[in-house]
Amino acid sequence: MSTAPTPHPTARERAKADRREVLLDAAARLFAERGFDRVSLEDLGAAAGVSGPAVYRHFPGKQAVLGALLVGVSENLCAGGADVVARVDDPHEALASLVAFHVDFALANPDVIRVQDRDLDSLADDARSLVRSLQREYIDTWVGVLARVLPGVERTQLRIRARATFGLINSTPHSARSSPRPAVRALLERMARAALTTPA
Repeated sequence: MSTAPTPHPTARERAKADRREVLLDAAARLFAERGFDRVSLEDLGAAAGVSGPAVYRHFPGKQAVLGALLVGVSENLCAGGADVVARVDDPHEALASLVAFHVDFALANPDVIRVQDRDLDSLADDARSLVRSLQREYIDTWVGVLARVLPGVERTQLRIRARATFGLINSTPHSARSSPRPAVRALLERMARAALTTPA
């Protein structure tokens, strides 16, 4: 049985999707700069080039904007990490690829990282629960690879290594914005690999 082809989005649908992404980008920037509680929907609209009420065409409220931002980035991390592992058989190469993937994410999304660290508790309960679940899934991807690189090390210890490495990588992009990105990337990757594989 043949399946029907997926319809291409209309120009109007593409424009709406693009506007939604502009709003999320503006939200990441403003939430990072001011904090979730100090940003209004009018502020978001102005930063995205639309009126405050027009934001409601895309999100039912400010909390929904935060949810879309943090759930979306967590989903992307989970999918990206799983894809990295699926494409590489050697565990050492897989670990290096995971590190490179997360460093690229952190350097590209410093505002989102700051928002998640500071404003996660402002999410609605269901969105916060989903983000936590996705975070655990992402960590499990790392622990699965680490268990092959470091056989015999308890999974609890591997989780600590993964979480500590996220802290190392995620804490750097804001403070290193004035430094050349290739140099920062190379340094973070070397330090992360060393932290992950240091003898127990």
